[in-house]
Amino acid sequence: MTNGFAFELGAKDGQARTGVIRTPRGEVRTPAFMPVGTAATVKAMMPGSVRETGADILLGNTYHLMLRPTAERIDALGGLHRFMNWERPILTDSGGFQVMSLAGLRKLTEEGVTFKSHIDGSKHELTPERSMEIQRLLGSDIVMCFDECPALPASDDEVARAMRLSMRWAARSKDAFGDRPGHALFGIMQGGVTQELREESAKALVEIGFDGYAIGGLAVGEGQEAMFGVLDYATGYLPQDRPRYLMGVGKPDDIVGAVKRGVDMMDCVLPSRSGRTGQVFTRRGVLNIKNARHQDDPRPLDEACTCPACRNYSRAYLHHVFRSQEIISSMLLTWHNLHYYQEIMAGMREAIAAGAFDAWEAEFHARRAEGDIAPIL
Repeated sequence: MTNGFAFELGAKDGQARTGVIRTPRGEVRTPAFMPVGTAATVKAMMPGSVRETGADILLGNTYHLMLRPTAERIDALGGLHRFMNWERPILTDSGGFQVMSLAGLRKLTEEGVTFKSHIDGSKHELTPERSMEIQRLLGSDIVMCFDECPALPASDDEVARAMRLSMRWAARSKDAFGDRPGHALFGIMQGGVTQELREESAKALVEIGFDGYAIGGLAVGEGQEAMFGVLDYATGYLPQDRPRYLMGVGKPDDIVGAVKRGVDMMDCVLPSRSGRTGQVFTRRGVLNIKNARHQDDPRPLDEACTCPACRNYSRAYLHHVFRSQEIISSMLLTWHNLHYYQEIMAGMREAIAAGAFDAWEAEFHARRAEGDIAPIL
């Protein structure tokens, strides 16, 4: 492994695993959920508050940061950690997914992608080499290979073409990454929902050799059943002694199902984005704070939760500030959602270590099936 970066596997229970990713900036306990700090901030949260939820690592976004404020500016100001006041590990994505989903007038070639910025229409080129350069300027601890994530639905031929291009780009990413002690480079498996393509992709990545391996191209509209179907075999194609990262997932039951199938790391904008739109995740399922049933309710969102929103505020207050479009609504609901997600991760780590994952999972699903507490009449 890269000097200063290591993954230590701990307990296993079925396919579910615990472990620790060690980096010069601190340890990441796995399974780990990474809050998304797209533009060098987890929206509506202070860095210290994110850490208080239990997060060990954040995700930053190459595409957004290269456009604004630019990687060169962040580098001149001391790197992304200093810039955003987060001294713990940061993983940056490669920019590939956002280029394919957000940018305008894209042109894809063997060399890379040229595109127009969604912000001001300016023209840019992103190649494996440029993606590695940007992520080096940002100073991220875990760097992702540049890949193409085709929009689904797509034909098998199109998925195969994109996957094979991504594997060629993975080799170029590895060459461009070079020798960077204390920093890790992850390869990204592609191949849609086709087992043969996933296996081919995994073999190509393992042959190149990476510090960790991501499973990309899922959670893009294929549905949970299809995603779990891929994870049932995909993790088995990846080395046991490297972390496995499922990109862009997801809802609480997606996360639990992924860990059950051998995934170590996940990220998603869902808990923070949902907090800003009034959607609240609790151990009894999802509730919508804007609904009138909460306006006279003096009880907390979740009586067992220890986050500031639940400790200090009623549903009635949270309903009021959301309806009034007060900023504190986004702050408190985002904090609660991120706290709940980290609580899930801690619960799974504990259960796996105790050899009790199945019992924990059954309780998790049973509580969520109960639904929210009855309204006050």
